[in-house]
Amino acid sequence: MSVTLTANAAKHVQNFLAKRGKGVGLRLGVRTSGCSGMAYKLEFADAADAGDMQFVSKGVTVLVDPQSLPYLDGMELDYAREGLNEGFKFNNPNVKDQCGCGESFKV
Repeated sequence: MSVTLTANAAKHVQNFLAKRGKGVGLRLGVRTSGCSGMAYKLEFADAADAGDMQFVSKGVTVLVDPQSLPYLDGMELDYAREGLNEGFKFNNPNVKDQCGCGESFKV
C-alpha cells in the first residue's frame, strides 16, 4: 500500500512547510460528501496521529488514517498549473466515477 507525490507536488509541499515554519508533512484522507459520495481531505500536519500510516515520497512525509487508506492506496498526488488555475490533482486508480464538478468521487 502506498501514496506518492509527483516532483511538482513534493516541491510545493516542501516550500509551503518551509514558509509555514512548522509541520511534519501532508495529511490525506477522505470524507463522506458531494453528489458522488466521497471527497478528499488535504491538510498540512504538525504531528502524526496514533494509527496513521506514513509514507515518504520525494522527501515528503504523507500521513493517511487507516480508514482512508483503502480508498487512497496507489494514488499519486500532483500539483499543476493550468492557465490561471493551480492546485493539487488526485490521480487515484480506485475511482470508478466522479461528479461533474470534480469535487467528489465514488469507488
